Amino acid sequence: MTYEGTGVVYGTMDKFKKEAQKAALKTTINPKYGFKVVEKSRGESAFLMEQRYFYLAHVEEGLGTKNLVADEMYRITGKSYYDQVAQDTVAMIVNDLITLGAMPLSVAMHLAAGSSDWFKDKYRYQELISGWKKACEMSRCTWGGGETPTLKGIVNPHTVVLAGSATGIISPKNRIINSENIKVGDAIILIRSSGIHANGLTMAREIAGKLPNGFMTEMNDGRMFGEALLDPTTIYVPFIDECVDEGIKINYAVNITGHGWRKLMRAGETYDYVINKIFEPHEVFKFIQKNGPVKTKEMYGNFNMGAGFAIYVNELDIASVIDIANKCGLEAINAGYVDMAKTKQKRVVINPMNLIYKGSSLKVR
Repeated sequence: MTYEGTGVVYGTMDKFKKEAQKAALKTTINPKYGFKVVEKSRGESAFLMEQRYFYLAHVEEGLGTKNLVADEMYRITGKSYYDQVAQDTVAMIVNDLITLGAMPLSVAMHLAAGSSDWFKDKYRYQELISGWKKACEMSRCTWGGGETPTLKGIVNPHTVVLAGSATGIISPKNRIINSENIKVGDAIILIRSSGIHANGLTMAREIAGKLPNGFMTEMNDGRMFGEALLDPTTIYVPFIDECVDEGIKINYAVNITGHGWRKLMRAGETYDYVINKIFEPHEVFKFIQKNGPVKTKEMYGNFNMGAGFAIYVNELDIASVIDIANKCGLEAINAGYVDMAKTKQKRVVINPMNLIYKGSSLKVR
């Protein structure tokens, strides 16, 4: 199996994204109210505007199709799992925000239902509310409101589309994470994920559809496939906040979501990003690869494979970063380093798996 074979064709979508970015460039206006656009942030995971004393950041993100797994598991087990998918949605938003050093101020929910009947299930929507509240607390921010349209004829009447946005701040301004600071010799620190997070669920759902017991299929660790898919996404906000508070200079940060480990070369600068040590992938990834079947290069090119976040720092800060991660309840490894580009384009080189991803395989920053 390939991710494109499931109907998710990044190459096609990325063309739209690039065209949208080109149009967005033309909307930049003269500074108003003391703000000006940080053009270099276009194409990164968060958009920045600069004011005299701080940067303001904005992110819009969505959950994807993970709540369809929750809907099916709810039917099977009677447990809604919507507290967990709420955390997934918030994590997708705030984990993008922090890649430039912005700390979330507020998060807004966007919940589009196919039918107003969806709101009749009080247990489910209360789980969603409690999970969203908890995730905002974990993200050290406030829940600022939201929107709940009913889109009959557009959204499946039995489910909802979960998404949201966030406003963040970089203050003081020297807390910014700027890819121009990346240099040869920087260490690449990988931070452990909690599982599949919220990317690759379209393929996972298609695999479940081929199995005799579907999401109830038992994996080698004894867990149901559907249960493992719903492990909530790690929120990395406290880790980045603590690193900066401790004086760690982060030269770049990556939220490893869509496009998988190819995201390690998202920065515009041309380097080789060399990985010499990796996490053991969670059982859910092994299950997906076996039952697809899915080639290893396809797996690392689309899934997080055990590494949910990465930061690039001076090698002198390696021990401190790993210690901070541990204090935040996370696992971190010194995975590799930034090297001079051996070709005319940037690359991700994963030596333990004998994989190379060329810059041309990541069509959008």
